[in-house]
Amino acid sequence: MAESSAAHRPASVKPCTFDYVRAETAVEAIGVLADVGEDARVLAGGQSLMAMLNMRLVQPRVLVDISRTAELDYAYARDGKLVIGAASTQATIERRPTLEAEVPLLRQAFPHISHVQIRSRGTVCGSVAHADPGAELPLILLALDGEVVLRSKRGRRVLPAEKFLQGMLSTARRSDELVEEVRYPIRRDGCGYAFAEFSTRRGDFAIVAAAAVVSEEGKGPLAALVGLNERTVRTSVFRLAQEGWLASQQLGRRSFYRLTEDGRRRIDAVGERLYGRAPRAWDQRQPL
Repeated sequence: MAESSAAHRPASVKPCTFDYVRAETAVEAIGVLADVGEDARVLAGGQSLMAMLNMRLVQPRVLVDISRTAELDYAYARDGKLVIGAASTQATIERRPTLEAEVPLLRQAFPHISHVQIRSRGTVCGSVAHADPGAELPLILLALDGEVVLRSKRGRRVLPAEKFLQGMLSTARRSDELVEEVRYPIRRDGCGYAFAEFSTRRGDFAIVAAAAVVSEEGKGPLAALVGLNERTVRTSVFRLAQEGWLASQQLGRRSFYRLTEDGRRRIDAVGERLYGRAPRAWDQRQPL
């Protein structure tokens, strides 16, 4: 049975007053979202939501906790995709023994996501649903052309990442929908993958990051990048190079520079401000 309480709350707490519902099942969570709509927020790991609550950037009337909803805590490979449920933590996926063989971009990116304490609470679906343009997990979902499954009382709908992620903290999720799972395409033979990120300190949000996929099927390398504007960008690596975004056009030889030229200028400015000099790691290449 769900727990619900708004009583006995001290007047001095940071968030606004709200009702709390701990959903035992997905159906229960979806029912609350259907009844409350825009005034409800879903709590899975809470690593982003709690900070926003404390700063009163969001002021929900009802908080729906799915962190202990057992039926949403799963991860398995099916039909060429790694399927991850809404309550599955980032640390659980990071420790998955087969992750390197399944989704190597996730294996490369997880060490860059904040710190292990955060990954132990934060969920994969929560990061995608939050849609921070500097976050690694939405970036990789977009680079791989993954999918987001949304569930409501009306049923389920599946959206490609490119349609789900609409801008800074903005998605195509409707107010009565739960992000039930995300699907990362599994590694294919003949493809190469690489991830790179720069931040001022390890665990900080990325100033610029890139995830690249190269296929031998003649489709050309694709890249998703954060740090260029208010949303994650997915496009052809060759097009980016032609437009001057990349520091090198060596991509045809299955390598790419870690950082975009625009990112380099921004990092140079940060380095000069914080350290009195710019970083010295521009010519490092990561093989695909």
